[in-house]
Order: sequence, then structure tokens, then C-alpha cells
Amino acid sequence: MTIVFYLSAAVAVIATVLVITRLNAVHALLHLIVSLLAIAVIFFTLGAPFVAALEVIIYAGAIMVLFVFVIMMLNLGPHAAEAERRWLDPAIWVGPGILALILAGEVGYLILRGAAGTTGAAIVGPQTVGVSLFTTYMLGVELASLVLLAGLVGAYHLGRRRGAGEDGEGERTNG
Repeated sequence: MTIVFYLSAAVAVIATVLVITRLNAVHALLHLIVSLLAIAVIFFTLGAPFVAALEVIIYAGAIMVLFVFVIMMLNLGPHAAEAERRWLDPAIWVGPGILALILAGEVGYLILRGAAGTTGAAIVGPQTVGVSLFTTYMLGVELASLVLLAGLVGAYHLGRRRGAGEDGEGERTNG
């Protein structure tokens, strides 16, 4: 179990470094997904399978879809179309593919072994997490949703194309 933890931690660190160093946003997103999946495996090995499932569903699923929508909204024209053609090159998928295969092997090992972790911590169920999120931490959850909404609106505003009758500030000019 310890080897799975350290291997997942190494995959998470490598994938996160690759997120930071990639110039292409889609490549960075691929590495970010691998990093989030590695963090989910770490949670699972520490005895928190519910948190691991939330990590996959919320972060690797929903937040990544939001990021992809923002990238699609920021359509950069012909240059972006050429970049999309280059994404089909198999060499680009080697790094995220190898890291994802390592994680898949770890998850298979954990499933076959049949143990989630033995840290001695108390098991926290979904109901307890839900009650905490909507009572004690409700302000934090709402603030996080507002920050995500502000980021989405800001990305739209920065990436939208200006019409012929609009000046640099986005207002219509007379004439």
C-alpha cells in the first residue's frame, strides 16, 4: 500500500510540473486531469474513498469540463484550428498516457487487493460531508462558486470578438 501512495504522489508531482510548464492550454488540461486522478488515488490509499470519488467527479469531471468550455469560448481563429490538428499527433499523448496507465495499474492493484487503507481514521459518510458543506462551510462553498463564475465571465469578456461598431471598451460608437 505504501508503494502505491508514493507512486501516486510521484505521478501527481510530475503531472503538476507538466501542467505548469506546458504552453498549450489543452496539453496543460490533460496533465491536470492526470494530476487530479493521482490525488484521488492518494485519498483512496489513505482510507478516504468518498473523498477520492468526489475528487474524480467534481474536479476531474465537472471543473475540467468548465475549463474546456472556456477554452472553446476563447476560440483563437485559424491558429487554434492548426493547433487542434497537431493535437492528433500520437507523440503528444505519450506523457499523459504513461502517467494515466501507471494510475490505472495502481487502481487495479488496489481493487484486487480489496483494501481502501488502514490509517485508523474514522470513516466519514456522504451525509456528514453534505451537512457540513451546507451548514458549517456554506459561505466557503458559495464564495468558491462566485469565484468560478467571475472567472468564466472574465474569460468570456477577454476572449470575445469585438464587432465593427464597438470601440476598445466594448461600447458602441456613433457614426
